[in-house]
Order: sequence, then structure tokens, then C-alpha cells
Amino acid sequence: MRTIGNILWFFLAGIWLAIGYAVAGVICFILIITIPFGIASFRLAGFVLWPFGRTVVRRPTSGAMSAIGNVIWFVVAGVWIAIEHVVVGLLLCVTIIGIPFGIASFKLAGLALFPLGKMVVPASSVATSEQLVTMP
Repeated sequence: MRTIGNILWFFLAGIWLAIGYAVAGVICFILIITIPFGIASFRLAGFVLWPFGRTVVRRPTSGAMSAIGNVIWFVVAGVWIAIEHVVVGLLLCVTIIGIPFGIASFKLAGLALFPLGKMVVPASSVATSEQLVTMP
């Protein structure tokens, strides 16, 4: 089911959103001081192409620098990419088939605002609360 979802997502929204992230990444690479933001932008472009079956978790080693970086990211690119996610989400919600993809796009808008200090992992590797309780 994830494969079908990823293929539909790729053609309906993924490619367009990934292009937006890539443009933001190129702009960040032009301004030398924002190269770490460009790297994050390209990482998110890969995630937004095939999001189903993967999830985003907070990086345990992230600290104050990622919080400061998120504020700078918010101003440089985050707002514009989040607006792109919201517009795409609204367009996807016009059809019944697109509603789940629109909701996914709205969730990705929050990630687009503050992506630093987070990492993309396979959804199967994230422990649920039941697994945490039963682990020795």
C-alpha cells in the first residue's frame, strides 16, 4: 500500500514540492553562510518525494544551535515552503482521492517551518509506546 501511495504522491504533489525544496537549497548554497540550510533542504526534498513508510523524529543530539537555525530557516525559506505545502494541500483536498494526500501535505507544512534538529527514519524503526513498555 505504501508503494501505491508513494507513486500517487510523487505524481500529484511530490515532484512539485521537491522542486520547491531544491530551489530553496540552491538559493541557500549561493549564500555561503546558509549552506547547512541548503543541505537540510535537499534532505527534505528527498523525503517529500517518497514520504510514505518513513517518519520524522527529533534528533536527540540537537540543541540550541538547531533552535537558532530553525529561526533563521523560518525567515529564509520555511515560510515560503510551508505556504507551498498548504496550497498543494488545498488543491489535493478538492478531490476525494486527494484528501489523504492533502492531509499529508498539511503535516509536511509544519516540518517545512522548523526542519533542523530532526531526522528522517523508516516508520518501522520507530518504537511505539507498547514496545517501550515491554522492552527489558
